[in-house]
Amino acid sequence: MNDNLRYALAAARLTATDVAAALAVDPKTVSRWLQGRVPYPRHRWAVADLLHVDEADLWPEIAPRHQALAEGVRAIYPHRWAVPQAVWRNHFSAARREIGILAYSALFLAEDRAVLDALTARAKADVKVRILLGDPEGEAVAQRGADEGIGAEVMAARVMNALALFRPLLRVQGVEIRLHRTVLYNSIYQADDELLVNTHAYGTPAADTPVMHLTGTADEGPATTYLTSMIRIWATASPCPQ
Repeated sequence: MNDNLRYALAAARLTATDVAAALAVDPKTVSRWLQGRVPYPRHRWAVADLLHVDEADLWPEIAPRHQALAEGVRAIYPHRWAVPQAVWRNHFSAARREIGILAYSALFLAEDRAVLDALTARAKADVKVRILLGDPEGEAVAQRGADEGIGAEVMAARVMNALALFRPLLRVQGVEIRLHRTVLYNSIYQADDELLVNTHAYGTPAADTPVMHLTGTADEGPATTYLTSMIRIWATASPCPQ
């Protein structure tokens, strides 16, 4: 019996059915976790993010492996598609100061109504929301389309679609959207000191590459490196036409 998981669910006012729906697994699978079975890593990380606790708090037996990660690295998902949508939504909903999105299109987020609602709600709660997307007419977007094998026109169309979906957020005070012409080595999704960093690999769609969950620390760490990168790109980007 996993009492740690049971207590965490009770504290979050969630049921096994809620967790199953968030992670897109069978409720019987969650029941087996409650009975003591240890989930696969990607499911452990998703449950920990969903409950806003540390993975080792739910499964102390994996603590040595968890501690082997570098300081400031909470988890690594093998692919972006392996990160449950609930993790993205909770990530942004937890922000209290600022939210940042740096990508070429971030279309997978723009198409998620719950994410858009979370961004809107956070902005109305005085959280600064900054969205950086690739300039659809820029060389970086064209090259990324060629690298992924989908072509420049398709990549530019993805950006335009994302812009059309994100643009209504500009009606909310505190939301800014800018277009960049920077070659990205990763996409960055910030919620205060917590980052989800989607690495890029040549010839591979971003959805198939790993995502690192980083957390800011008192000392210089990986989160600081990526945040500095985002700040530099924001400074050189152009405001999105209304």
